[in-house]
Amino acid sequence: MPKNTSVAAHLRRLLDLLASGAPAEDFGTVATEARRGGVDGDDLAEIEQATQAALRVRGALRQHQRREAELTALFDTAGDLAALRDLDAVLRSIVRRARMLLGTDTAYLTLPDEEAGDTFMRVTDGSVSELFQNLRLQLGEGLGGLVAQTARPYATPDYRTDERFHHTHSIDAGVLDEGLVAILGVPLLLGSGSGGKVIGALFAADRTPRTFSPDEVALLCSLANHAAIAIDTAKAMTDARVALAELAEANAVIRERSAAMQRAEESHDRLSDLVLRGGDVADVAAAVADLLEGDVTVFDAGGWPLTPTAHGAGGSVPADTSGTDAPKGFVDTGGTDATDDAAALVRAAEESRATAHAVVHDGRWVCAVLAGQEMLGSLVLSGRPDLDGPDRRLFERSSVVTSLLLLLRRSVAEAENRVRGDLITDLLTAPDRDPAGLVARGRNLGIDLNRPHLVLVASTDADVRDRLAGAAVQYLFGGDGVSAEHAGTVMLVPDSGATPGDAAGAAAEQLTHLVGAPVTVAGAGPAAGPRALADAHAEAARCLQALTVLGRRGAGGSAGELGFLGVLLGEDHDVEGFVRATLGPLLEYDDRRGTQLVRTLGAYFGCGGSLTRAKEELHVHINTVVQRLDRVQALLGPDWNSPENALELQLALRLRLLSRG
Repeated sequence: MPKNTSVAAHLRRLLDLLASGAPAEDFGTVATEARRGGVDGDDLAEIEQATQAALRVRGALRQHQRREAELTALFDTAGDLAALRDLDAVLRSIVRRARMLLGTDTAYLTLPDEEAGDTFMRVTDGSVSELFQNLRLQLGEGLGGLVAQTARPYATPDYRTDERFHHTHSIDAGVLDEGLVAILGVPLLLGSGSGGKVIGALFAADRTPRTFSPDEVALLCSLANHAAIAIDTAKAMTDARVALAELAEANAVIRERSAAMQRAEESHDRLSDLVLRGGDVADVAAAVADLLEGDVTVFDAGGWPLTPTAHGAGGSVPADTSGTDAPKGFVDTGGTDATDDAAALVRAAEESRATAHAVVHDGRWVCAVLAGQEMLGSLVLSGRPDLDGPDRRLFERSSVVTSLLLLLRRSVAEAENRVRGDLITDLLTAPDRDPAGLVARGRNLGIDLNRPHLVLVASTDADVRDRLAGAAVQYLFGGDGVSAEHAGTVMLVPDSGATPGDAAGAAAEQLTHLVGAPVTVAGAGPAAGPRALADAHAEAARCLQALTVLGRRGAGGSAGELGFLGVLLGEDHDVEGFVRATLGPLLEYDDRRGTQLVRTLGAYFGCGGSLTRAKEELHVHINTVVQRLDRVQALLGPDWNSPENALELQLALRLRLLSRG
């Protein structure tokens, strides 16, 4: 055949190979056949050049075909996401397509286990090893752990010998059991940039060495992005389904109890408006009494009333007791002891706290008023024995509003009391330095120092002394009184019109309950003006010491209740001079000689004049007691043991004991 005809035949042969998608090695045979057929020179070179061009065209066509397959897979994945029939089905589809497109032996996807703090195999395709399928990876371990930690893709042609990764026995055992060599892993990212969150990883792996191209890495990243979207969308839909179910259930409850809810909303609005307008606890009690048509009283944590009883339309109106001078904490219970009633109310409030609901006690509804676990007090409703569900919940909710107001009042009271406490400290330490300034400071703090006030001084055991100041604030809470720590005791200036003894007794009883240990309280006054108040404090402090020495620990009283001893402890009495005048010779003799005449005399009187009992108390021989009393007679005179002189000596001994603490 002609030469040019032979060249054309070979060129057509190349085109046929391209059209049929023949393997690359078939293209090389065209030039070989042309050479055998006698083609040489420029014609042979042209055929060889055409062969190379055909191979390039074949590569481009194959690349386009691969891109087309990748795009088809991505579109199919996007379609699956749009339908989102089942998350596991979508993830299995993605893993299967990753294996198919990259032509790997296996592909798999891992997700984090937030409770365990590691990652686990969620989906595998082409895996045959149960050990590998149950593999778990800690953050930073192996190739997968590094992908999850860094949020970057990683590839290795031979994982077993790659030292870039932190190898562990469990991971290497699983990879070896599966027979994997080459591994490519990419992160499942939500978001982009530094704010992206890794929610898993997608892998493709071969059982023979292989180098993954950038195009293959990009393809797997695209599939991973679709997987991340699928997981996030499924989670959002699950959350939405749960929310819709909860909403449907809530709507059903609302429909069933719409009337009760409407009343609760109106009640809430009324109470909220009351609080926002600056209402007090008493206003809340009045509002709740009106809403529930009963009688409502707010009590403190000790069971003592903080507000007068508020009467609703259905409540009872007791006799007017506004004119009584009962001390703070008095409860009119128709003859029942106030302390017993308060204790019973505290027990009912504790039961309410334990059950988290209002409870019935003695025909009254009691609901604890809490701030966290702290008992602030209780809300008591009477006149409504048939309190039904919605009204009971309203009563319980009103305790929350009450707790907010009580906390606010306590915070304000504590802040004011600290400032007032500074005033009291200056009043006691320097009452004459600037009396007018002290009065002005008191007026700015709402305390009229020129108005008569009672003064109480309280003390307790050293191991619970730190509780006393807080208990004093709580005791005065709800009134205009003030308290301050001074010289190891607490001074209280209550807003009370009771006598000093009554006020001290009531304060001792309630402070003992609040502190949880005996609290002794002495009262003095009324006194007006800085100097008089300071003197009243000094008298109350002396009376407190007397109560302690007399063994009246945990009680309350005033100097006026201590008889002649109280008179001596009162203002303008020279107690030290009386002691020195009565016992002076004995005190001087003991000081010079180191004897114990004063102690012996105290023991003699303390034992009722019995020498035998006195010597046992002093741990000396009876002759020693006789000799010491003879010396007392020599120093004081032969009538030292007469009734009049004996009374003065015993009183002086007791006052000396008081003055020495």
